[in-house]
Amino acid sequence: MLDEQNTPLNSDLRRELDTMREDIRLYVKARLRKSQKRTDRSISRLEDRTEALEKRLDGLDAERRLTEYRIHSDTEQMLDGLLQEVRVIADRLEGKPA
Repeated sequence: MLDEQNTPLNSDLRRELDTMREDIRLYVKARLRKSQKRTDRSISRLEDRTEALEKRLDGLDAERRLTEYRIHSDTEQMLDGLLQEVRVIADRLEGKPA
């Protein structure tokens, strides 16, 4: 007799427990999805920042190379001018006409 009375009660409790488990499973699944989206957005932002920094570094590297070339060219022209002036002075000291 007690078994017959407990069966509906156990059945109701089992259904309620199953419903709670399903609710918890769906809740956890939704929270994980939300968390994954936040993580993906953060990673995407970091990748964007990294890409922007890489572009800036590439630009700075190109600018550095151009600056080095200009410095080399300007130095070479300045030295050529100085060499020409030294030759003119040397020619005058030797008494050669300019």
